[in-house]
This record gives sequence, structure tokens and C-alpha cells, in this order.
Amino acid sequence: METNTILQMENISKAFFNVYAVKDVSFSVNAGEILGLIGENGAGKSTLMNIIGGTYWPDGGKMYWKGEPYVPQTTLDAVKRGIAFIHQELNLFNNLSVVDNIYIENFETGKFPVIKRKRLREKVTELLESVDLHISPDIAVERLAPGERQLVEIVKALSKDPKLIIFDEPTTSLTTKETQKLFGLIKKLKSQGISIIYISHILADIGELSDRIVVLRDGCITDTGKSEEFTINRMISSMIGRDIKQMYPEQKPKAREKVLLEVKNLSQPRIVHNINLHVNSGEIVGIFGLMGSGRSELAQIIFGSEPYHEGQIFLRGELMGRQNPITRIIKGCAFVTENRREEGLFMELPVYDNISLTALRKYRANLGVISHRRLEEPVKKTISDLSIKTTNIKKHQVKGLSGGNQQKVVVGKWLLTVPELLIVDEPTRGIDVGSKVEIYGILNDLARNGTGILAISSELEEIIGICNRILVMSRGEIIEEFDEAHFDQESIIRAAFRQNTKSKREEERSYDTK
Repeated sequence: METNTILQMENISKAFFNVYAVKDVSFSVNAGEILGLIGENGAGKSTLMNIIGGTYWPDGGKMYWKGEPYVPQTTLDAVKRGIAFIHQELNLFNNLSVVDNIYIENFETGKFPVIKRKRLREKVTELLESVDLHISPDIAVERLAPGERQLVEIVKALSKDPKLIIFDEPTTSLTTKETQKLFGLIKKLKSQGISIIYISHILADIGELSDRIVVLRDGCITDTGKSEEFTINRMISSMIGRDIKQMYPEQKPKAREKVLLEVKNLSQPRIVHNINLHVNSGEIVGIFGLMGSGRSELAQIIFGSEPYHEGQIFLRGELMGRQNPITRIIKGCAFVTENRREEGLFMELPVYDNISLTALRKYRANLGVISHRRLEEPVKKTISDLSIKTTNIKKHQVKGLSGGNQQKVVVGKWLLTVPELLIVDEPTRGIDVGSKVEIYGILNDLARNGTGILAISSELEEIIGICNRILVMSRGEIIEEFDEAHFDQESIIRAAFRQNTKSKREEERSYDTK
């Protein structure tokens, strides 16, 4: 063992229902080192991190912390050693203040059980300054932007004086600017001697940040080495066991003349203004914009889950009015939400129930009874098509899946309804590169068969790669439209930063006078 090794894993194994999640995994993390950990969804990354964090006990193997045997019985044992986690799904209480979130597990008191709030505020202010976050420690977390919440989570970890911080997909909700700020902070932590395990499906980020890279596939290490030795192709090949020559479909579907969705003069005060768009049968239309541009809100309004003040929404020429999502679903709409945990899944239910719920009405037998005999086969096919890794589809709760597999369950439940109009908001967030290719292929096939698709993504390359047209939003308005012949990254980004001459404040004032 190297003298500066902080964590050593030797032949670690863990099985669930006699199926190995990790098997004979050995690697080390040195002091002040950034170790990149990559692998497909279900490769064993989360299981391995839960073993380090004391959530799971390994079935075999040994761990060492600074040369001494490390056998955590609980998560508290990991915290005491100086191990902190920054999860993909942030563990913050949105209704509580920043200072309460940071010290909720360990409030300081004096001789009497009275919380020293003044001292805590001073400590939190210092920590916030150290990550260049200039906010009041008393502000409620729900009032913060996603990037600011991510930094609060990091401050929470730093308050425990960590020696090793594990980042699990930390950039999925961040803008490019916020991501670069996070990278600067991670490099700063490294310079202070703090070790980092960085997990991400964004392989370019892994290459930029990491000193060394470890690749997992099916619970085993398939490749490891210095980051400068890895190309993106080597990472992909080591992750999935094959090369991916074509990331996006080689040939995009061609839009048909039939208009499926038409939105006319749609407005909602302070959210969207005078939206006009259409999606034809067999067409994939992308919506791109910066965070706060109104992209997701527009999707929710079209799907019927959010209200609107003015305008009209037509599906196949029929005025939709202000019906709820259930009516939209019955009429052939589907919506893959960006917030899978709170809006897309029943976390306590198994995979089978989550995928089948939206399509139950299609499998009713006599007297309205659900025919599970007819339903089971298409559910299994959907799970197979999306390569969802689960030990038992009728018993394995969705909350026990990796983030990427959870996302694929969200996509799968809507595919089972065979929608005419599919709205997808960040459809590949948290999904590995191999699964992304599968999702792109599925969207492409749906469009070829006549489904109209409205796709929202923060990844411009993704939008360009799968769409026939791109609409750019800024401050709740559609600023510009690009057809495929004029796709250009620089022009699209420039449009996203632009805004119409009429200011948002003027728009809001005009609504207030109505």
C-alpha cells in the first residue's frame, strides 16, 4: 500500500438475490487525488459507494482507511472517518434555511441545550465564502438556483472536515457556467489535500478532472490507468465492451404534412409569452434555452399539468382547452418529466407497476379488470428494449435502482402507451453513453412510425443530433427557429442569450392591467 493512500479496496464483493452487484473489486484513492469512476447504469458504482459509506456491508473483501482496517457498521462510521457524499439527488430540506440544512445533523450547543445560532451563522458564512457563494445563511433553500443548492450541499460536506468527498453525477442540473464553477472548486479542494471520487456519465468531464480513471462493467473493473492514457473511445469501449461508431441516428426521420400539435399565442404571466409552435407527425422538434428560459414550464403547460392565461393548444386539430394530464394521456400525449423522483416515479413501487401504470386502460378485460396476462409480455419487452437492470421486476422497488435505470423506467412507462405526441424533458439525464444511444434510437424509431416528439435538453449537441428543427427560448419567449440545414452551435447559443426588445417587466405589467 502506498504511503499516501487514504482508501484501499481489496477484492470487494456484494451480491443481491445471488446476483453480484460488485465482484472482486480492488482499487485505491490517494490523498489529494481525483479518481474518476465510470460505468454503465447498473455497473456497480452506487453499490460500491454505499459500501464505502457504510450503507451496505460487503460479502467479501477488505477495506483500509489510512492503512488501518476499515469496517463501517453505519453511515455515521464513514462520517467520523471523514467521508462525505454529494449525491445526484441533493439531500436538502427545501423549506429550511441554509444554516439549518448544514447543521441539522449536529447543532452546536453550550452547557445548556440551546443552539448557538449566532456562532453557526458565522461558521456557515465563512464556508459559503470559501466556495464563492454570496448568500445569506438564513435564506430558504427553495429560493436558491440549482447551482447554488449544489454548492450548499458541498458546504454541508465541508462543515464535517472531510478527507474524501464522493461526487455522484453532480452536474446534471447545472448550467455550463455553474459546472465550470464547480470544477474550479473541486480542483481547489484537491489542492488542499482533499481526495475526490468523481462519478459521471459525461466522459469529457471525467477526462478533464481526473488524475486516474477506474472503469466498471457488470460489477467488475475492466480498465484503469492515468487519465491522460484514456481517450473517449477507450472509456466507452471499456464501459460497454464495444465501440460506438455512431452516437446519433445516421438518418433522421422526415416530418409528414400532418400537424399533430399546434400552439397559438400561448401566454402565462411571468412564465411564457406569446408562444407559437407546431409539431408534425414524424417530426422531432427540439427546444433549447438557458436555465430559467421557460422550457420545462412550457412543456408542463402543453401537457396540462400547469395553467395558462391566454392562447390555444390543438392536438390533431382538436382544441385541448385546459384539460388535466389524464385527458391529455387518453388523447395520446405522453410526457417524460425532468424530475423523475418527484414527478415521474412511485419510488416505493416495483419496476413492473411503474412501467405498467400509465397503460393500464389499454389492458382492461371484462368488467374493467386488468388483464395482467396480456400486460406482462409488453412490460418485459420494454424492460429488455431499454436494458433496465433489475433483479426482479415485480419485487425490486424503483428506489433501489441506479439513477440511470430510474430514468429508463420513466421513459419506458410512456413507450408502453404508444403515444402520438411525446414530450421529453431531459430524456437522457443521468444515463450512460450506451443507454443514450439506445434512447436516441427509440425516439428515432417512434418518429419514423409517425409519433411527433417535442424534445427539451440542456445538451446542445444532443438537440442537434436528434432533431429536425430547433426552437430557442429566452425569458419565456421563442426567440428564433432553426431548420436542420442551418444548425450551428454558435448561432444557437447566441440566440439563447438574446431576448426580444419588449422586456419581461413590461410583459408582466401588461398582464397585471388586464
